[in-house]
Amino acid sequence: MATISLCMIVKDEEAVLERCLTSVFPAVDEIIIADTGSQDHTREIAAKYAHKLLEIPWENNFAAARNASFSKATGEYLMWLDADDVILPEDLTKLLQLKEKLNGTQDVIMLPYHTAFDEAGRPVFTCYRERILRRSLPHYWEGRVHEVIVHAGRLLYADAAVTHRSIKTAYSDRNLRIYEKQKALGEAFTPRDLFYYGRELYYNKRYADAEKVLNAFLQKNGWIADQVEAYKFLAYCYEILQMPEKRLDALLHALRLGMPRAGICCELGRFWTEREDYAAALFWYQTAMKLPVDTQGFIALDAYGFLPALGSCVCYDRLGDHEKAAQYNQIAGQYRPDSPEYLQNLEYFSSLCPNPRAADGIYC
Repeated sequence: MATISLCMIVKDEEAVLERCLTSVFPAVDEIIIADTGSQDHTREIAAKYAHKLLEIPWENNFAAARNASFSKATGEYLMWLDADDVILPEDLTKLLQLKEKLNGTQDVIMLPYHTAFDEAGRPVFTCYRERILRRSLPHYWEGRVHEVIVHAGRLLYADAAVTHRSIKTAYSDRNLRIYEKQKALGEAFTPRDLFYYGRELYYNKRYADAEKVLNAFLQKNGWIADQVEAYKFLAYCYEILQMPEKRLDALLHALRLGMPRAGICCELGRFWTEREDYAAALFWYQTAMKLPVDTQGFIALDAYGFLPALGSCVCYDRLGDHEKAAQYNQIAGQYRPDSPEYLQNLEYFSSLCPNPRAADGIYC
């Protein structure tokens, strides 16, 4: 069985670090933790689990810190986690099974990363990340922030998910400040840097600046999945800036990038719903429901079922077809039976007919 070195970087993570380490501990053979200047009890917690506890200066560069932790590993494979990530029990079982199969012929193992959840804790937003890497190959991190692994070799997709469990309640401007410093220093931005810089500007409510940076990214030869996301964020910016024609143009430009993505189709459905063109909106919601899940880039799982079903419900209701509207609400409920929207719609359709055949989703 292959050995795995867990490599982490931390700073002031006393509230979540032990939760992370206990969740993954049975699956790893070595733990390397690089602390970048904690002022709380992070180092004391790390010392209980780490085989190597490093203290490295923080230089506003996540890639440099991660590379430092990688450099001290001795296992056949490298694995990385953030302090607010966990391996749930069912995924730990899968990870242990995966570990038994590692024999040095697998180079890069891609694992799902769940980062957003519905009201019942089911993942609704995920992506695949290069999570486990064969140490003998030249893998390294690059990028001051939103760092990415430059990997080599063959990819293997597995199903042992990593779950992000942040306890933070407000979005930090830390990443934006790092990008602004990079800009002030005159350092070149890669296409990926521009994409994430634009997103950080959006999240920090600098919508006009975000629009400029995202458009600059789209002039580069960036990853297709990032281009689709950039057009979606452009549409968000134009919506807030009250520029509806540009919002629509951004969404339609995303359709030029190959197979339509369900998220873009749902945004087009929302656009036309807001303009009370329910037939047009319905077309896009129905299109979203027919699409296969695209595993490249960010995967908004709700866009492939719950959201277009709910949107179709609204459209059919506004078009006067309450029976079909109720049926699509039932479909939405199959995806998220505890969602407030689905439950509220149940009450609404019940009010239209005192004796509904709810099992069939038929209301009058």
